[in-house]
Amino acid sequence: MQQRSNEKDTEVNFWAQQVFNKIKKKIPAEIKRVSTGIPYIPVNGYYEDEGNRNITWWTNGFWAGILWQLYHATGTKYYRTYAQYTEKRLDDAFANFMGLDHDIGFMWQHTAVADYRLTKNKRSMARGLHAANLLNGRYNPVGKFIKACNPDESGKRNGWVIIDSMMNLSLLYWARDLTGDLRFDYIARTHANTVMNNHVRTDGSVNYICIFNPKNGELLKTLGGQGYGTGSSWSRGQAWAIYGFALSYLHTKDEKYLDTSRRAAHYFLANIEQSNYYSLVDFRAPKDPGQFDSSASAIAACGLLEISKHVPELEQQVYINAAVKILKNLDKNYADYDVDTDGIITNGSVKNNPNQPKADRIIYADYFYIEGILRLLGKDFSIW
Repeated sequence: MQQRSNEKDTEVNFWAQQVFNKIKKKIPAEIKRVSTGIPYIPVNGYYEDEGNRNITWWTNGFWAGILWQLYHATGTKYYRTYAQYTEKRLDDAFANFMGLDHDIGFMWQHTAVADYRLTKNKRSMARGLHAANLLNGRYNPVGKFIKACNPDESGKRNGWVIIDSMMNLSLLYWARDLTGDLRFDYIARTHANTVMNNHVRTDGSVNYICIFNPKNGELLKTLGGQGYGTGSSWSRGQAWAIYGFALSYLHTKDEKYLDTSRRAAHYFLANIEQSNYYSLVDFRAPKDPGQFDSSASAIAACGLLEISKHVPELEQQVYINAAVKILKNLDKNYADYDVDTDGIITNGSVKNNPNQPKADRIIYADYFYIEGILRLLGKDFSIW
C-alpha cells in the first residue's frame, strides 16, 4: 500500500513539474506584452491594462501574486521587478480611496504583503499595514461584520456582507502578527463568526450575499448576487468559503473554522463529482444551458490542499486526491499554454449568465491554478 502511494506521489509530482515548465514559458511571454500593466481579462487574446481603467478594481493584485509565486519558486529577479511595478501603481488606489471596498485584502496581500514577506521591504510593510487599517475601518461593531460594498446614492448596501470577504481576512491576521495589535484579530474573528453563522447553510452550501441591518446586526435577507438566485449555490462563492475558512483556521487554530471549511468542501465535492471534477457556475442553477467556471475549480483546489495540511494523516489524501483531479482536469481540458496568447485557464465565468461567452480567461483563475501546481511541488509560499 505504501509503495502504491509513493508511486502515485511520484506520478503527480512528474505531471505537476511538466505543467510548471509550461507555466515558466508562458508567463515571461506575457510579461513582455504586459510590461508594467495590470491584467484582468484578455480582449481578443491579449491583456489590456486594468490599472488605467480602474486602479481600485479588486483583481488588481493577482498578477503580482503570480509573479511573486514564480519569483519564490525560481529565484528569477524579473518576476520580482514586475511585481513591484504593480505594487507601486496601487499607491494610486490608496489615493482613490472612495473606490475601495472589502477586497482590499486581495489587492495588497498579493502585492505589499507578499513583497514584505519575501524581501522585508519596509515600504511594503507600511503599505500592507495601511491597507489593513483601511479594512479595519469598514467594520461595523454592532453587527460584527466588515461591510463589503460602498453605499450607493440612496445610502443602501451598508449592511451587505459577501462570502468573498473570508479571503480578505488574511490581511488582518498578518497585521496582527506583525504588530501585536489585537484589534486586527478581534475584527477578523468576529467577522468570520458572522459569516459562518449566516452565510454557511447546514448542508455546507453558502449564501453569496447576506444583508444585515447596520443598526442592530439583524439578518434581513440573502441574495444570489453572481449566482443564479436567492437560495442557489454559486460555485466560486463555495470555493471562497472552503479556502477562506481553512485560512482562518491556519491563523487562529480555532477548530470551528476548520470544521466549516470541511463542510463546505464536502458539499463542493459532492457536486463536482457529478461533472468530472469541473464546477458548474452555480450548483443549483438549471442544467440547460449548463455553465461552468474554471476559476471556482482552481480556488477550491487550493482550499482543499490547505485543508489537507490540518487534518489527521489518514484523512489528508481525501482532499489531496480531489485537488489533483481538479487541477488535472483543468490542465487537460481548459489550459492554453500558447506563448502567443494571454491567459492560461479558459472557460471561466464572472457570474451566472447564460449569455456570457464561455471561454473567458480571468487573471485570478490563473493565479489559483499556478498556486495549486506550486503547492503540489512544494514550491509555493504563503501569500495568505
